[in-house]
Amino acid sequence: MLGRGKHRNPRKGACFMELASFLAGERWTDHPRCTHPLLAMLARAVNDLTSDQARPQLAPLIPSVIGLTSDDPRWDVRIALRAARTALPVSPADRQQTLAVAIIGCERMLDVLDGRPEGTVDTASTEALAAVPRTAEWARAFCAGTHLRPKRFVRDATPSVVSTAVQGISEAFVPDVDARLRTLLTETIDEARGWAGRTDDDAAPLAREAWEEVVKAAPVR
Repeated sequence: MLGRGKHRNPRKGACFMELASFLAGERWTDHPRCTHPLLAMLARAVNDLTSDQARPQLAPLIPSVIGLTSDDPRWDVRIALRAARTALPVSPADRQQTLAVAIIGCERMLDVLDGRPEGTVDTASTEALAAVPRTAEWARAFCAGTHLRPKRFVRDATPSVVSTAVQGISEAFVPDVDARLRTLLTETIDEARGWAGRTDDDAAPLAREAWEEVVKAAPVR
């Protein structure tokens, strides 16, 4: 049922976020209000870069993004950070510099937003950077002395980081690209549900009527 890109209506198919919009009772769109914008961007990117054979495995995740949103800028930074450090160790070399800079930038931004001691780096970020030591050394030198503005970083940098990370994973020379993309989306959703104080019992229910309408509207293959 899930397909790449935008679709005019369910009869033309549906991507991950279009189906989320429908099940949430919103107008048909791949940018619904029910989901955090950067999380929705991640879902669209994973949807589009997952193979046709593996894409149906993303469908069970759709209910968990409905109603999962916030205007807290830390969400954007954390989503970008998870994407960057997941992608860095496996991405092609031409993307690794961007991702290493992104990790350092996100950690520095969380120092500001969370009130952490300057220079704090999460263990997962340290491990990701250690996987590419020369690139990490270059990135630290590149970031030295730079000043980050939270609003601009969230607005401009985090979407670029997510896009680069998902592209990097999709281009990786590893045998399990689809699984890595799905895991990134799954773990990001789980983490965001934790930020929102959501539990499994809070998952948005799939309305039987909504599913039936989607099935009726889906093109016959």
